[in-house]
Amino acid sequence: MSAATNNDGVIPANVAAVFDGCDDRVRNDLLGLRELILRTASETEGVGAIAETLKWGEPAYLTSETGSGTTIRIAPAKPDADHDLAMFFICHTNLVDRFEGLFGDSLTYEGGRALLFNAGEPVPEAEVQACVEMALTYHLGG
Repeated sequence: MSAATNNDGVIPANVAAVFDGCDDRVRNDLLGLRELILRTASETEGVGAIAETLKWGEPAYLTSETGSGTTIRIAPAKPDADHDLAMFFICHTNLVDRFEGLFGDSLTYEGGRALLFNAGEPVPEAEVQACVEMALTYHLGG
């Protein structure tokens, strides 16, 4: 597994290959989520540079420079799912339960592990950005 610190917007080749393997409508939304993660990281104090890599064959974003947060993964849905893509969080963190308590029905959840999205539909950006910030600052009490 190769990881690259991503401050320059360049997608590491192994991660780019995963995005390239997605159909256009899902790829565009995944890239939008990627941009939201990287932008939130750059705007959030204490997070530092993000490492962009693959975990379980999916694009993953880690606060490896500071250790401030927990891993976030983004991926297309499995073929039989009733959504098109997801943003995953480590389930033992209780983050998704916290998100649901804060944002209720404005987001769609999968158990204690993911936010779900449909391609081409608007992402509730303020809410998702707040979720990403909480994950990226998890070890800081965020």
